[in-house]
Amino acid sequence: MARILIADDEESMRLLVARAIAMDGHQTVTAEDGGHALEILVQEDGAFDLLLTDIKMPIMDGIALALTVARDFPKLTILLMTGFADQRERASGLDAIIHDVVTKPFSVADIRNAVAEALASRS
Repeated sequence: MARILIADDEESMRLLVARAIAMDGHQTVTAEDGGHALEILVQEDGAFDLLLTDIKMPIMDGIALALTVARDFPKLTILLMTGFADQRERASGLDAIIHDVVTKPFSVADIRNAVAEALASRS
């Protein structure tokens, strides 16, 4: 199955998303902010199928992370998450580099479906 990097500054959200995605057999790696996620990506030379990142985080937010990842690892599919309408609007100009934005709160089924759609788009 797929290898997915999850970046979110809320531990409970990271755990929920990781458990939900693991239900579909995917391998997950988690990071507590964009800076840590970028370190992992660089260390592993972008060896992931999907980056699932929150937009609003300390150190490096999800939009800065998405822009850096799109430049350095252009084959990596990016899915953003946010609970803030203004953050969703910030992401609206990124259609060329991100697959979608998932609105929080979401159900386990919602995030599993969003991940499945993002992975299916990687043709």
